[in-house]
Amino acid sequence: MEHEFLKKCLYFNVNRLSRVITRIAEEEFAGTGLTPMYGFIIRIINAEPGVSQKDLAEMLYIAPSTLTRFMDKLEVKQLAQRKVQGKTVLVYPTEKGQQLNDKIVQSAKNFERRYHDILGVEASKQLSFSLEAASEALEK
Repeated sequence: MEHEFLKKCLYFNVNRLSRVITRIAEEEFAGTGLTPMYGFIIRIINAEPGVSQKDLAEMLYIAPSTLTRFMDKLEVKQLAQRKVQGKTVLVYPTEKGQQLNDKIVQSAKNFERRYHDILGVEASKQLSFSLEAASEALEK
């Protein structure tokens, strides 16, 4: 059949995986009132108060301008705050952001457990490793 090429198409399969894993992550993070990306940002900020906005964008593999938009919304929700130090923008959690940490960590654990239960722990780790390596190679 003509559509059989899709089974070998990295573009198609990565996007399919992204949709499925995003749905699972959104279900697990729903109780926090945040999307998974906002949850992961708050989790990092809580673990590393004063992280630079530049470093945070690199950790999350997103453009600095994208992180700026995320940070704008987190500040509106009073979950994070930015402080300028020279030319560097540092990011800190607010008390409200810190109070969400346990819920966020539990949501992340539940998310991980769900895909581990489906794929297996070792297969999940190998898939993550392979995707990271492929991303790095393709970015060069």
